[in-house]
Amino acid sequence: MSESTVHSCDVIDLLAGAAVPAEGRRVETLAKTDAFELKRLSLAKGAAIPEHHAPGAITVQCLVGRVAFTAGGTTHDLRAGSLIHLAPREPHALVGEEDSVVLVTKLAAPAGS
Repeated sequence: MSESTVHSCDVIDLLAGAAVPAEGRRVETLAKTDAFELKRLSLAKGAAIPEHHAPGAITVQCLVGRVAFTAGGTTHDLRAGSLIHLAPREPHALVGEEDSVVLVTKLAAPAGS
């Protein structure tokens, strides 16, 4: 996983350097503050991320390709240009249906959680 080197007001090219690995996944931190974290996930076709959750709310936006995104007991077909929002601690999992790149925005967990 690589760490962010961007600063406030920097423009981030979401696809520059977004290389999908031959197998598996690659996660890069594009920006991080106390309030949020922005990550780019490159996922090879067939690669899976098992069920997990985030302490705060998240959005997952498919930029390239297609992923099967399971949350709330339903598997959603996320294609380029689609986005899903999850409440804090919502269990979710995903599988690359094609070589894919997704943008994950993780908000800080609510105070006291």
